[in-house]
Amino acid sequence: MTFALTDELTSSIISAMENQDCRFLVDAGQGCLVEAQCKADDTRFYDLPDWNAADGYTMREAFVANLHAPLAKDELQQVLHSGRGVFRNFRNVIKNYPEVDKRWHIFKHNTMSARINKWYDSLCEIWGLEKLDHLSDSDESLVHDDFSFSDYDSSADMEQILLNISNFFRDDESLPEDVQKLKHDLWLGRFKTADSVGQDGIVCRSLSEDFAGCITASSFSSKQEKVMYVTCLFVTEQYRGLGVAAELIAMLINRCMNCGKKWIFMPEEFIPEIIEPLLIRTGFEKKLGGYLLAM
Repeated sequence: MTFALTDELTSSIISAMENQDCRFLVDAGQGCLVEAQCKADDTRFYDLPDWNAADGYTMREAFVANLHAPLAKDELQQVLHSGRGVFRNFRNVIKNYPEVDKRWHIFKHNTMSARINKWYDSLCEIWGLEKLDHLSDSDESLVHDDFSFSDYDSSADMEQILLNISNFFRDDESLPEDVQKLKHDLWLGRFKTADSVGQDGIVCRSLSEDFAGCITASSFSSKQEKVMYVTCLFVTEQYRGLGVAAELIAMLINRCMNCGKKWIFMPEEFIPEIIEPLLIRTGFEKKLGGYLLAM
């Protein structure tokens, strides 16, 4: 007897695979799971795909290894290396990072679904049926599900941005304190000057309304209206590595193109070095003491 692998059944199987206390079978006659009261007969009742605690640990290890959110990654790595209560502590830690938690659930669903799909394909082969085409979900577009983006409003956003600019330089221990202060004052002065004459930008917040990052830009002068000069770009530490910076840059580029701008310039002294690969991938060229994009 065959059964269809529906989304509902897949979700039930995933839950059952994670349940190490009870054993379940697929009841092909009903197309659902039942608690095992007998052995699988591979006619009506089928065993679920193999899955144990070691598989669960390996899955978590793979997720953390490819995670680009530094704060969450550090805490989760500590949990994985702790040796006790790993699954429970993993769950407790990741709940403190809602955006990472959402990616984790998608990663887990895709990983376990792949195991289920392989198992189901083997059954289809036994049944003489064609294998299914399995499409994995992608988390590439999650940034707009996890964050909200709004136009920069000087009266509402400036104070928060200035605070984060100060924190950004305070956290940079690679420079002497006097140099940190110099760079901080230069950035602060340029941002305030641009704000006094008007600047455009985008602000990002998490679903819990935490300030997550921003990008702002201004025309350098009335004689250079085709050039937009980036006056601020940063993502707060908690939300780095989740695609926020890439989305802020993409949204600014789209906005500038719609307004007839020809170039975007980012001064090197205001741009974190870690963002350089992203800028190069986006089409910026390193020149003139910064990064220039021709549109």
